[in-house]
Amino acid sequence: MENRSAKKTISRRLALLAIVTTLGAAVLAGCSSDNSDGGNTTAVSGSGNMNPEGLPIVKEQVTLNVLTVRWGNMGDSFVKNTWLQELEKNSNVKINWQVMSSNDWNDQKSVMLASGKLPDVILGDIAYGDSDIVNNAGSFLALDELIDKHMPNLKAAMEESPELRKISTFPDGKIYSLPARLPSRPVTQNQPVINKAWLDKLGLAAPTNIDELYTVLKAFKEKDPNGNGKADEIPSSNAGDIDMFLLTPFGITDLRANRMMIQDGKPVYYPTSEAYKEGLKWARKLYEEGLIDKESFTQDNTMLTAKRQNPDVPLIGFTYQWTPDAVFGKWSDQYETIAPIAGPDGKRYQEGDPSGLSFRRNQLLITSSSKYPEVAARWADQFYTNEASIQNFWGAIGTSIEKGTDGTYSLLKAPEGTSADAWYWDNSFRDFGPKYVSPDFEKNIKLDPTTGDGLKLQLDKLGKDDVTEPFPSVMYTAEEYQELPTLTTDIDGYIASTRAEWITKGGIDENWDAYVKKLEEMGLAKLIKIYEDAYDRYMSVK
Repeated sequence: MENRSAKKTISRRLALLAIVTTLGAAVLAGCSSDNSDGGNTTAVSGSGNMNPEGLPIVKEQVTLNVLTVRWGNMGDSFVKNTWLQELEKNSNVKINWQVMSSNDWNDQKSVMLASGKLPDVILGDIAYGDSDIVNNAGSFLALDELIDKHMPNLKAAMEESPELRKISTFPDGKIYSLPARLPSRPVTQNQPVINKAWLDKLGLAAPTNIDELYTVLKAFKEKDPNGNGKADEIPSSNAGDIDMFLLTPFGITDLRANRMMIQDGKPVYYPTSEAYKEGLKWARKLYEEGLIDKESFTQDNTMLTAKRQNPDVPLIGFTYQWTPDAVFGKWSDQYETIAPIAGPDGKRYQEGDPSGLSFRRNQLLITSSSKYPEVAARWADQFYTNEASIQNFWGAIGTSIEKGTDGTYSLLKAPEGTSADAWYWDNSFRDFGPKYVSPDFEKNIKLDPTTGDGLKLQLDKLGKDDVTEPFPSVMYTAEEYQELPTLTTDIDGYIASTRAEWITKGGIDENWDAYVKKLEEMGLAKLIKIYEDAYDRYMSVK
């Protein structure tokens, strides 16, 4: 996020207020939590209007203004979710939904903060991230006391899964945003994917180590596996850089995209490690022999997609993807996911998180503008049951989910012509919003193993035992957020340009020491200390 001093913050907010006046008055008026709709005149705190537990939450109806941001043009179809509708009826809490498109949100979110006119609740981590919250802490309520007094479901979830509290605790020791644990999430991130049709035509087995991978990529390059008589096969390709997953066999994993790993229980900055050096030397060999696309450093994603979905014949042999059908269009059925590739040490490594890719933070904020924080907390707590959570991830029971008499829950098939994922987004909050599915409850969820979430869980079995411990999802102080962009812009840029130079032209052995020295001169020690301090704070949360 943007680095701002106190003086710049004041100037920026004054400028943004001017923008509000000229551009955003109507939108902001709709999001303001003045609750002056005629039916919301009863103050909750100390008034006796709120029931301490159970439903309804309030005796006299209260309206909460709730803002959420949706991808692109998804719109507000999720409000038809019958669980949400039943909650509104049974809780006596009316929700005035303010739905923003992600296409417009970047222009609006700072404007809204600067105006001071915020809704009662902001739902979903796409809206405001860590640095937004840290740098504007006065706009959002600390939720610790509300959780303790009014959120028994969340408290129980935090006791069962302490990770929820760890990821939600900000550097000052307080909780400003509510977390989520998504259901039926895998352990692995992107996995190795290969063109199985090419392997079969050439009589090759799926590679299990880097030597076998080299042999396969070379055969893909030289033996015309797509059968068109042209030397147009591309063993591996990427946009803007090499595919960094190619370094995974060397133990390089980067789940948080900050160049940090955990090794032997300690944070490690991998761009100065021997493993990174050896991985780049191997990538140099692949590039030199044409096994990495020569255009990897210069093409954009549009050009890469055109190659992956070439209309005449498949062109790409090997990649790393979430699922094998993710990017290859009409050629998707030729690709399969394989087990992690073993590195020079004989070990297999896989990027992911052993605790699962389930935990999220910043899923719900209660703003300091809200007149009804206790009501908002009790309303949010209704999301933290197993049944509520699956209905806010896939869609309501009876719409997207069938509940069996044996206590199981099966996902219904999406309407013809609609992908399952798109259908779930239409019917629910999907990735966004508070939710918690207990690990024990997941055995009751039945997924189709041939598509979507069910397919990923099947593929997950290939590599879940090889997942390395990632650097955790830490948070930074306001001062650290000021320093990070200055440090990472220069350091990351230098690392990327040096990587491109070494892979395309060589020279890594001769220039390695000078490279490390240059990083030190650029403030690498200060950057690593920020990461280590954030890690220590995270690990200290119980």
